Formats: sequence, C-alpha cells, structure tokens
Amino acid sequence: MKRKELYILTVLLIAVIIFANAAICNRCSTAAPPATTEKIEAESTTATETTSVQSIPETTVNAVGTTLAQDQQQNIYTNTQYGFSFSLPLSWEGYQIIESKWEGYTPGSQGDVIVEQGPIISIRHPKWTLANPRQDIPIMVFTLAQWDSLQQDKFHIGAAPIGPSERGSNTKYVFALPARYNFSFLPGYEEVEKILEGNPLKAS
Repeated sequence: MKRKELYILTVLLIAVIIFANAAICNRCSTAAPPATTEKIEAESTTATETTSVQSIPETTVNAVGTTLAQDQQQNIYTNTQYGFSFSLPLSWEGYQIIESKWEGYTPGSQGDVIVEQGPIISIRHPKWTLANPRQDIPIMVFTLAQWDSLQQDKFHIGAAPIGPSERGSNTKYVFALPARYNFSFLPGYEEVEKILEGNPLKAS
C-alpha cells in the first residue's frame, strides 16, 4: 500500500512540474509581442523627435536670413559734389534733399560779422508737410580750413555753447551735425537719432 501511495504521489508531482513548465512557457510567448511593440513605438518616437529637432534650426536660419536681408535693404543717398553717401531706412523712400547754408560769425565793433559760410544738405522725410513738419537730417559741409578755424574758435555758428559734431571727412571736406539740430522735438526726431547711431554717413 505504501508503495502504491508513493507511486501516486510521484506521478502527481511530475504532472505538476510539467504543468508549471507549460504555463511558464506560455506566459513568456504571450508577453514577447508587447515588448517588440514598445520597442517599435520607442523607435518611432525617437525618429519623430529627431525630425522635429532638425527642422527647428532650418526654420531659425531662414528667419535670420530674412531679417538680415530686410536690414540690408536701404535707400542710399549719394552726393558726388562733396563726396559722401548716407544710408536711410526703406521707410524714407521718396525723401527730398533741401539745400541751405550755415554762417560763421565773429564779434565786430557793431555786432557779429559773417566771416565764413558753407552748405547745409538736409535729408527730408517723405511724410514732411508744411502742416505737419518732421525732423530733417541736416549735414553741414566744411572745407578742411574752415573746420580747422572753427576748432580754434576763430568764428562761431549760432548761439549754442557747443559746436557742430563731426560725422565724417574726406580729403577736401568735413561733414558735421549742427548743435541742437533736434531741440524743436519735431515728430520723427527719435527715429533720426536712431538712424544717426548707426553711423550712416560714409565719406568717399
């Protein structure tokens, strides 16, 4: 009887082991596909992210290129008589050139006497009107000798305590901005200041 019971227990144990192995193998074969799916999804996500990262620099480069191209598009006023050019924004398309003159004074027995004079070339905004004047860009032209005399206080221009400020020069002329040229604070004076900050005058 004991041998019979031992035999039955042995058979049952073998059956349990076989069943357990079969269950484990079945579970492994069932779990394998999701792992492959996750790997595919991960690869797909990585590919998408790579594409997005690569497209950002291209868009940025195009935007920067467009901005640079717009900045480089300017109106260039060229004066061949005195030898200089002046760069203006596109918004100044249709500008006008207004010519006047500056006068240099020295004290005399009966008041100030004009001892020197020269041209002022003013660049006028296209939206300027008599009813609504705007700030001009005035450029004073001096000969080298006149500029040297002015620096030595041999004559003065206007009542300002300071003289014109040099913006450029060539072998014959000095180009300067009048003192207090914008003290009337006309519309557009801030734009003119910004233009002048870019050193737009080039002497030739």
